[in-house]
Amino acid sequence: MAYLQENGYTVQVNDVSDLTAVKNRYQVPAAVQACHTAVVDGYVVEGHVPVTEIEQMLTERPDIIGVAVAGMPPGSPGMDASGVTQPYDVVAFDEAGNIEVLASYNQ
Repeated sequence: MAYLQENGYTVQVNDVSDLTAVKNRYQVPAAVQACHTAVVDGYVVEGHVPVTEIEQMLTERPDIIGVAVAGMPPGSPGMDASGVTQPYDVVAFDEAGNIEVLASYNQ
C-alpha cells in the first residue's frame, strides 16, 4: 500500500475476514490470486502489481477485469526490502477466464 501511496494513489484499506469471497466477487482466477485485492477505477488490481501496468491499464481501458501478480514474489513492489528477487509476470485476466502475460520482471 505504501508503494501505491508513494506513486500518487490514495489507498483505502478494508480489512475483511473472508478473502475468498472478495476474490470471487471480483472474479480473480485462482491461478493469479495474491495477498491483496484492490479496485482502481473499475478495474481489479491483484497482488503486488507495478504502477507501470496499472497506469497502462487505466490509460488504455482494455476489456479486462484487471491485472495481477500471483503470490508474493520477492522483488515485486512492496516485496523488495530484502534485496532478494525472483522472476514474476504481470498478467491481465478477463471475464472469459483468459490470462495473458503483460510484462515479466527480474528475468
